[in-house]
Amino acid sequence: MALKPQDIYVALKIVAAGSRRSYSQLASELFMSPSEVHASVKRAQASHLLHGSALKTRPNFAALEEFLVHGLKYSFPAERGEITRGVPTSFAAEPLNRTIASAHDGIPVWPYEEGKQKGVAFAPLYKTAPRAALRDASFYEYLALADALRDGRIRERKIAEKQLHRRLSEANARFQS
Repeated sequence: MALKPQDIYVALKIVAAGSRRSYSQLASELFMSPSEVHASVKRAQASHLLHGSALKTRPNFAALEEFLVHGLKYSFPAERGEITRGVPTSFAAEPLNRTIASAHDGIPVWPYEEGKQKGVAFAPLYKTAPRAALRDASFYEYLALADALRDGRIRERKIAEKQLHRRLSEANARFQS
């Protein structure tokens, strides 16, 4: 069973949520169908990125971090397009935009009609990412960090790795309690 980009999208939402969610609740928050969420969870469990139902589909934080840092850019490389209106991602979004300065016109954005910025189109892990991310700041930051790992230069990747490690450690502690 091969992973799909939306499996990472769903796994990151589970991490960002910080608590157990039903498939229908996740589906609503991610603008996906419950069956898509269920299939994503099953693939993530088969890949050991999420624990099985005995552990209430908790994230396997060590495996998830290892995959995001070392495998994401190879499995789901960034796809860039033309200048478009959208939602900033990667180094142009929180939390990286606080430490990485960039040219305003060349920023990566997820194409989104209601987006407020112009930049270079950057295909998200899943088509509904802009809508879901704008409703959940924590999830947005995880997706932006993942995008920096998918396409960033070395400096951006290193900063994203540190941020991701810190956030996943904190999330793991929340899931433990």
